[in-house]
Amino acid sequence: MPVCDLDKRRPHAKKVMGLDVVVWWDRNEEAWKVFDDTCPHRLAPLSEGRIDQWGRLQCVYHGWCFGGSGDCKFIPQAPPDGPPVHTFKKACVAAYPSTVQHDIVWFWPNSDPQYKDIIMKKKPPYIPELDDPSYSKLMGNREIAYGYEVLIENLMDPAHVPYAHYVKADREGGRPVEMSIKKFDIDGFLAKQEWGSSKFMPPCIFYAYSERPSDPGNGTAMSDGSKMTQESSAPAATRRMALIFICIPVSPGNSRLIWTFPRNFGVWIDQVVPRWIFHVGQNLILDSDLYLLHVEERKIMEVGISNWQKACFVPTKSDALVVGFRKWLNKYAGGQVDWRGKFSGALPATPPREQLMDRYWSHVVNCHSCNVAYKGLNALEVALQVLSVASLGVVAVAKQNALSAIARTTLVVMAVAFFGASKWLAHFIYKNFRYHDYDHAFR
Repeated sequence: MPVCDLDKRRPHAKKVMGLDVVVWWDRNEEAWKVFDDTCPHRLAPLSEGRIDQWGRLQCVYHGWCFGGSGDCKFIPQAPPDGPPVHTFKKACVAAYPSTVQHDIVWFWPNSDPQYKDIIMKKKPPYIPELDDPSYSKLMGNREIAYGYEVLIENLMDPAHVPYAHYVKADREGGRPVEMSIKKFDIDGFLAKQEWGSSKFMPPCIFYAYSERPSDPGNGTAMSDGSKMTQESSAPAATRRMALIFICIPVSPGNSRLIWTFPRNFGVWIDQVVPRWIFHVGQNLILDSDLYLLHVEERKIMEVGISNWQKACFVPTKSDALVVGFRKWLNKYAGGQVDWRGKFSGALPATPPREQLMDRYWSHVVNCHSCNVAYKGLNALEVALQVLSVASLGVVAVAKQNALSAIARTTLVVMAVAFFGASKWLAHFIYKNFRYHDYDHAFR
């Protein structure tokens, strides 16, 4: 998860690769910790607990407390003069090696002691733009009701954009798209397309980027992509933008997406426009093909993952990256996520459309800025209703001659305006923070 969407005052429940984990801030070590979300006492979820006054993770079922390494610090039910049962190995919680890079919490999904220092040897993938202070880097996250494989290949496919996301007024923006893979091995692949380049950084990152000189005048291209102008020996400024998608396997039929679109121009916009405004548009894009991909995944499972290439007809270059990803998945990962026997392989049943495309539980509760905006806009809706009733109340209780006709009319108009504004706001909140259906036939 992005650090900006994690509250240091409380533990957070997350699922990754079928593992139920709890993420919490250890103020004693000044670090984010990732534990198995299970208290060793009676298996209650630690994510439902709290951070106590000493900075320990406390299970609220019986009060057992744990330190940053997973060691049990205190068992309230154990007599102080009895055996130190809190020091027993069985009293400890499994702790996963974790780190923060690019303002995202990463962890190694194996708590075996042999991996205790694995973060020192195996770092999360490095993305230079996310370390460069000259770039904007607002992030977002969303729980998605289809699997990691379908999510990542959909993000590699620009040809669906004018149709599934309706970005053209005439809905006919399709054309041949030149895409090709330049390098392919266990470390992923590089790809070239008309507007820039992209990388698949396994197992979970798709990174696309483009750049062009901000002054397209006379100049000579340099090896790093910048230009040397004729009037000066200094490189011209390069406008650079990247699309970075981190696709996390959660469980069969479920994934989590973290996105960020860093750029080194127009950075001031992110300082002025609230983050939740960007998320409204980005969630609308995710919703517009969510149902399509949810159904597509079930059809793939029906024919069998190993038959993907036979079942899907992919004759054009626009599918090059999707084919490349499936090829990589088959060659280096056995064609699918290894759930370590935690699941039967069956996908969960398709829920009602309102639940499948619910925006509140899949995004708002997990996004600090959208959660704050949601609560604030709901409070504003109530305030508008109160003002509407209050305006009518003043008219009703005022004596006949206490208010002029103009004042009465003004108050009635204000009451109607406040009521109308509250109804519009309620509709806005519902469509942008709760549920927004997407009917392609009438878009």
